[in-house]
Amino acid sequence: MNALTHTRSGYAPSDTTLRPLRSIEYDALARVTRRLTSSWANRKTDFPALAKALNDNLSLWRLLALDVAEPGNELPAPLRAQLFYLFEFTDHHTGRILQQEASVEVLVDVNTAVMRGLRGEGGGK
Repeated sequence: MNALTHTRSGYAPSDTTLRPLRSIEYDALARVTRRLTSSWANRKTDFPALAKALNDNLSLWRLLALDVAEPGNELPAPLRAQLFYLFEFTDHHTGRILQQEASVEVLVDVNTAVMRGLRGEGGGK
């Protein structure tokens, strides 16, 4: 994944040329995941904050999906397919949350799993 080096959406910090790409992606996911968690806890008193956090999470996943869909993306095809599927799942589940039919827990779990992968921790946890 390298989409975050090309973004102008505020996810990538200004020092992108000095930091490893995985670190930038990890930090973007960590920030949006923290916002999902905190806005979920306050959803009854500040639903707009939850909607904004969900939108930002979905925007990040959309950016990642666009990146893995690029023909020149160097990730292995199975991993690219899995990441694209996670975007589709996130899109669908976000709608369910906004309709108050689901919680953010699974989105937090997805983001956390991807962050573990970016840190090289594997999927055995």
